Amino acid sequence: MKTSIWLRDKGPTDLRKSIDGLSVLVQAGFHLDPFSPCLFVFYNQKRDKLKILYWEFSGFWLYYKRLEKRTFQWAKANDSSPSLFINRRQLNWLLDGLSIQQRQAHKEITARTLL
Repeated sequence: MKTSIWLRDKGPTDLRKSIDGLSVLVQAGFHLDPFSPCLFVFYNQKRDKLKILYWEFSGFWLYYKRLEKRTFQWAKANDSSPSLFINRRQLNWLLDGLSIQQRQAHKEITARTLL
C-alpha cells in the first residue's frame, strides 16, 4: 500500500503536542483518519522544526526534525483545504529545507521499456 503525505497549512502547530494531540489535529484539521496509511506533517512558528505522525500496524511513529541554519520552505494549500498532499520526492526536498517546487529537478520517466 502506498503511503500518502499530508502537510498541515492552517498556520503553525504547537510542537509541544505529542501523539495524542497531533492525532486530534489530524481528525479536526485534516479531516482525515490518523490511523490511515499517511504521514501527517506539522511545523512550528519559526518553521525550523517539524513533526511527522505515522500509524504503523500496532502503534504511532513520531518523527522530529530541527534545521540548524535554515527554515522549512512550507507550501501553501488552497483556501478550501486545511492540508496539502505531496509525494515522497517533495517530502525529501522539504526535509532538506528546499522548496517542494524544484524547477531544476528531472521529470519522472514513466516509460518502462528496455529496448
